[in-house]
Amino acid sequence: MKVKVGDIIAIMERNFPLFLAQEWDNVGLQLGSAQQPVNKILVALDLTSEVVQAAIAGKYNLIITHHPLFFKALKNINIDRFPGNLIAKLIKNDISLYAAHTNLDMAERGINQLLAEKIGLQEIMPLNNDEVESLYKLAVFVPLTHVEQVRQAIHTAGAGQTGDYSECSFQSPGTGSFKPGAGTNPFLGKVGQLEQVEEIRLETVCLERDLNKVLEAMHASHPYEEVAYDLLQLKNGGKIYSFGRKGVLNPELTIQALAEQVKNRMDISSIRIIGNPEKKIKNVAVVSGSGASMIPAAARQKIDCLITGDVKYHEARDAEEIGIGIIDAGHQETEEFIITHLTELLRQECKRQGNEIMVDSLFISPTIKTI
Repeated sequence: MKVKVGDIIAIMERNFPLFLAQEWDNVGLQLGSAQQPVNKILVALDLTSEVVQAAIAGKYNLIITHHPLFFKALKNINIDRFPGNLIAKLIKNDISLYAAHTNLDMAERGINQLLAEKIGLQEIMPLNNDEVESLYKLAVFVPLTHVEQVRQAIHTAGAGQTGDYSECSFQSPGTGSFKPGAGTNPFLGKVGQLEQVEEIRLETVCLERDLNKVLEAMHASHPYEEVAYDLLQLKNGGKIYSFGRKGVLNPELTIQALAEQVKNRMDISSIRIIGNPEKKIKNVAVVSGSGASMIPAAARQKIDCLITGDVKYHEARDAEEIGIGIIDAGHQETEEFIITHLTELLRQECKRQGNEIMVDSLFISPTIKTI
């Protein structure tokens, strides 16, 4: 079976749903076609001229980046300068471009979760309730002969996930009654006659992202022309997503010791510490990339130290006054490890689906010289 760009997009968006992206962000297919065949994928942090040249030389069909090439609408495309020159090369060489940005930051197994695990935090949980996915209760009435068929169909489509448990449902018996009207073609009973049928009320839960697929599967597997079902949005809500993560150190460390641990585990050459390096800390938060805007929120949650990047002068001053320590590990440095993770994820997913797809990664750092 030929794999298309759309098949790879499906893998990405199953793991990093688009609804998690911020309104100002621009994620998803940036350039190209979901129908384009693909056999080689290149994963990078940014789209640069070096990445494009490597993709052309290696005959890659798809580039996946963390940072989008397009944040705002283009007023013109001048192919003599950036970004028009890269756009022209991608189109000329039939290379599609896809970006996963803030949705990758916030996802359940996204950058911040993996970063928190990598540096050794325990009891990891979302830093804020930035996004709470709606949870729905679905109750469908099914004749006894088709209960298992409908149950399997809706669970395969994504219903019934409760924490680490899958295919969760509840069944209760009852009697359904209906009178088919003129022009109907009833599965049971006759037109114009009241029919009473032993049925099962099959109940389950469904996340908002899976709702359309689950309803389609329910209708396709159900024998009735008119399926009777209830759909209720639940107050208890679904999964909680956040830009950052928080956790605890066990045992406690000084900020200096944690900074050294971050350096070693993330393979970072240098790190900035803001605050007293000898201060003992227990409650730690991580926000990958540029996360200094989260300093006030972290302080409100009694976070002792925030690990992030791109901390500016006035943000550092504010952190000192608030009393929260900062480990500035760098924007690129707190994100680029995700490239290896994405590469391996795509390899495994493609292999699991029986597809022979080559997935490679490319690390390109900005040319910065300190003098």
